[in-house]
Amino acid sequence: MNAYVSRVIEYVKKRHADEPEFVQTVEEVFSAISPVIDAHPEYEKADLLTRMVEPERMFTFRVVWCDDAGQWHTNIGYRCQFNGAIGPYKGGLRFQANVCPSIIKFLGFEQTFKNALTGLPMGGGKGGSDFDPAGKSEAEIMRFCQSYMTALYRYIGPDVDVPAGDMGVGGREIGYLYGQYRRLKGVWENGVLTGKGFTYGGSKTRPEATGYGAIYYLQEVLRHEGEDIRGKTIACAGFGNVTWGICKKAYQLGAKVVTLSGPDGYIYDAEGVSSSEEKIEYLVEMRNSGRNKVKDYADKFGVPFYPGEKPWGVKADIVMPSAMQNDVHMEHAQQIAANGVKYYIEVANMPTTNDALKFLMSQPGMIVAPSKAVNAGGVAVSGLEMSQNSERLSWSAEEVDEKLKVIMKTIHDMSVEAAEEYGLGYNLVAGANIAGFKKVATAMMEQGCF
Repeated sequence: MNAYVSRVIEYVKKRHADEPEFVQTVEEVFSAISPVIDAHPEYEKADLLTRMVEPERMFTFRVVWCDDAGQWHTNIGYRCQFNGAIGPYKGGLRFQANVCPSIIKFLGFEQTFKNALTGLPMGGGKGGSDFDPAGKSEAEIMRFCQSYMTALYRYIGPDVDVPAGDMGVGGREIGYLYGQYRRLKGVWENGVLTGKGFTYGGSKTRPEATGYGAIYYLQEVLRHEGEDIRGKTIACAGFGNVTWGICKKAYQLGAKVVTLSGPDGYIYDAEGVSSSEEKIEYLVEMRNSGRNKVKDYADKFGVPFYPGEKPWGVKADIVMPSAMQNDVHMEHAQQIAANGVKYYIEVANMPTTNDALKFLMSQPGMIVAPSKAVNAGGVAVSGLEMSQNSERLSWSAEEVDEKLKVIMKTIHDMSVEAAEEYGLGYNLVAGANIAGFKKVATAMMEQGCF
């Protein structure tokens, strides 16, 4: 590894010792881009990497809200405007009890390179709160969103920072957030948020976009290997928007998703979650119920449920971890390898621990694709939503879907070309990191040191 890269990684480990998720993603990205640093000594002279690991701006704020019983509560809100070198800060808001500075920072860092891969002019950012919407009433969620936006609205805008949804933040929450923004600003700036409802500027296919994009990326990998997606079995995690989108597109293309997971365990559906529209649409009902239990699917469709377990021991052609960070540990990676899985396609942000990822990448014949490339379809369609808003246009679902296909193919091809340029072969992990890094690094250098 390049000596400068090693020094910066050690700096991050010391400087951010209490932020393990952030340290993990910096180590993963910078380990991959070492050959680029060897070829560009000017980056060390400008100390580019140290600048790159510190957000341009990160702030916290209190969010005070009242529940239905008249009791007041205080949560912490976050926004990390990590890097704006190639466009306005862009990244989702996550409402989840475990949200903390480390998670927000790692997501913002990852978002910077993911957005660069899309080819659209978007910088990287992330935000959210330790508020948990599960079990809250509609009115309580609305009051929380309004309070959150009241604290945030001064620092965002269509050409400044454009938040979107993430875990715990769907179309309902985006609607409440935008309504409060409009109320406070007194202007129609619907380009300030993406993931909106179709009646006020949302893009068609946005809810499914991350899942659709993941499948389109998978198709490019399979095409490279001379294979077709039809008839393939896929092990997924979660049952939210991302997995729902994967199931919808798998159904259309003849693949079979056989697992879902939740905090309570996982289900195995031998016929396929993606075997009928009824099953796929039940995922929406499960998500909207607020129960957050995957066992509901097992109860409805009579399939096996495995409480307290993860689905990574299931035999499948393709494994697509699609729920949350650090969901796949070394023991799971060993199960995946033992089952002879050829395609390990990350979908969630950093779903694999670093040791597990290195182990999987070392397996002969296994192809590993990184989340920053695979799940870029969501933010790509968010970027397309921004374009539609700025031009007062509304593209059809077919138009958006076609643009998404092109973007995902381009991301795959860019990753392949970047890896091959540095003699790394068909290494999609290194290629995605290098391609995203080079675009951000070039923009930062061209704009001078600040």
